[in-house]
Amino acid sequence: MKGEAWKGYLFISPWLVGFALLVAVPFVASIYLAFTRYNIISAPEWIGLANYKRLFTEDPLFWKSLVVTLKYAVIAVPLGIVVGVGLALLLNLDIRGIRLYRTVFYLPSIVPTVASCAVFSWVLNPQIGLMNSLLRRVGVEGPAWLTAEPWAFYSLVLMSLWSIGGSMIIYLAGLKNVPAELYEAAVVDGANAWQRTVHITLPMLTPVIFFNLVMGVINAFQYFTQAYIMTQGGPEDSTSFYALYLFKRSWRYLDMGYASAMAWILFVLIMAITGILFKTHKRWVHYGR
Repeated sequence: MKGEAWKGYLFISPWLVGFALLVAVPFVASIYLAFTRYNIISAPEWIGLANYKRLFTEDPLFWKSLVVTLKYAVIAVPLGIVVGVGLALLLNLDIRGIRLYRTVFYLPSIVPTVASCAVFSWVLNPQIGLMNSLLRRVGVEGPAWLTAEPWAFYSLVLMSLWSIGGSMIIYLAGLKNVPAELYEAAVVDGANAWQRTVHITLPMLTPVIFFNLVMGVINAFQYFTQAYIMTQGGPEDSTSFYALYLFKRSWRYLDMGYASAMAWILFVLIMAITGILFKTHKRWVHYGR
C-alpha cells in the first residue's frame, strides 16, 4: 500500500513542485513583503504598517479602484446570473436542434480572453466598429464606448455576458437534476408554466445559483485582463479595477511591498464577502431535504 502511495505522489510531483514554488512560497513571502519597502532590485526594507497607512490615508486611487470593483461586482454578477439562468431555461426546452443552440451559446466561453478583447475592441470602435455602424443605420450616433465615461465601464459589464456560456452549462446541469415528479404533481394541481418555474425550478436551482454567485464575486474582485487590454484603466480611472491597479503598482512602479499589502487587503475582502454569503445562504438556498 505504501509503495502504491509513493507512486501516486510521484505522478503528482510536478504539480506539487509547481504549487510549492509558484503559489505557496510567494503566498507566504507576500506576508512579509507587505510590511516592507521592496522594489525587486534592492533588499526589502522593514517599514511596519506604513504600506497600509498609505493605502488607507494617502492613496485616493486605491479607494477609487475598490469602488469600481465593488460596482462591477454588484452589477455584473447579478446580471450574469439572471442571463445565465434565463438561457439555461430556454435551452432546457425539448425542441428541434436544441443541441446546436447549446453549442452555439457555450462556444464563446472557451474563446481565449485576449482574442475576445481584440474582437470587442473592433466591435466597440466608435468610427469603424460594428456596434456604432448598426446604430447609425437606425439614426443613432453611438458613443465612444471604450474612451468615454461612463460607457467604458458599462461596455466591460456587457462584455462579461459574452462568456456566460460556462455558468449556463452549470445551470443547465442543475435543471436536469430537478425531480420530474415535482412538475407532474404541480401539473395535476393546476400550476401553469410560470408557477412551476417560480415555485419549483428556481428553488431547486438555488444551490447552483449560490455556487455561481460565490465564484462570480471572487472572479469580479480579480477582474483584470479585459480592463488591461481594452481600457488600461481609463478614461479618468473609471475602469481602474483593483487587480489592474495592483498590477500597475507591482510591475509598472516596482512597488512590490505596497502591492503585497494591496493583495492581502483583497484576500481579506474576498474572504469576508464569501463568509457573509455562506452565513446568509441558508435563508434562501434550498437543498431539497
